[in-house]
Amino acid sequence: MTRGWPVKRRVTIALIAEEAGVSVPTVSKVINGRPEVAPETRQRVEKLLHKHGYQRRGGHGDGPVGLVDLVFAEIESPWAMELIRGGETAAREADASVVISVMHTHSGPGRDLLDRIAARRTDGVVIVGSRLSPVQHGQLSARMIPFVVVDPEGEPSPDVASVGATNWNGGLSATRHLLELGHRRVAVIGGPPDMLCSRARIDGYRAALETAGMPVDPDLIRYGDFLVGSGHDQGHALLDLPDPPTAIFAGSDLQAFGVFEAARQRGLRIPDDLSVVGFDDLPLARSAWPPLTTVRQPLQEMAALATRMVMAMSRGEPPETRRVELATDLIVRDSTAALRPAAHDGAARRR
Repeated sequence: MTRGWPVKRRVTIALIAEEAGVSVPTVSKVINGRPEVAPETRQRVEKLLHKHGYQRRGGHGDGPVGLVDLVFAEIESPWAMELIRGGETAAREADASVVISVMHTHSGPGRDLLDRIAARRTDGVVIVGSRLSPVQHGQLSARMIPFVVVDPEGEPSPDVASVGATNWNGGLSATRHLLELGHRRVAVIGGPPDMLCSRARIDGYRAALETAGMPVDPDLIRYGDFLVGSGHDQGHALLDLPDPPTAIFAGSDLQAFGVFEAARQRGLRIPDDLSVVGFDDLPLARSAWPPLTTVRQPLQEMAALATRMVMAMSRGEPPETRRVELATDLIVRDSTAALRPAAHDGAARRR
């Protein structure tokens, strides 16, 4: 039977072991990510550690060890490399090193990865572009590993520290820019519809149209995966419409480059026949031809801030706020221009 504990009694490994019905060394093995614990026992101990908010005396371990884990869903794109640069810079400033792990899934870190992280006594974990489940949250908390989520896929729990960007405002400013240039058939290619940042950018797009008194045409709203291929395919699909768009807001720079290629294959000129806006402001955006108008997302700053947050948390310093959103900025270059009367007809002719 589970025993009630006095409210003011400090939670210790011995008390966790007593309630779980296991030995103190077994609880210690769970905390330190040791493998020789039965799965059912590990899960029971983890739940109790999380439930009672167990904290080691003096904070995480014996103090900071100068190591931060950066955990990515994938690193195949330049987007991830910008985040790695930011995290590495912040760690280096603190005389710390980074370990980069790739999950190859957006479903969050698994138990095996968390055990390896706990075993090397990291100061904290920065989790990038993943969906963190309550179970995974509990596993991290049970191991006393400080963590911050960067650009979370879903809405994070209120007690999860996260760093993102003002995606809604970015979508609003990108679409408003195209409307101010005279475009009335403005399309959008978002990322996966279940991703928080993608939904926010498309909501900003809708808000810009509605504020301008423009109808929201469902045919002009498309979804991809933030990569070049989906920008290419959805670009072709949009330009195949009986009344094609004269401007496309792509939810990432990579998708914008895919739209560039789709336009080129149809003999369309950017921005004469089609205006294109991206999102991220990757280094490639400046060297593209024409240089890409895009919404700057401060990727390096986001990762640097998250890294500083987990290092502070490892010293026992709670974050001042759990949810941080850094500002986005519209960077106007040469891929957008005022609507020319012939542009719409030209797009239709070259379908």
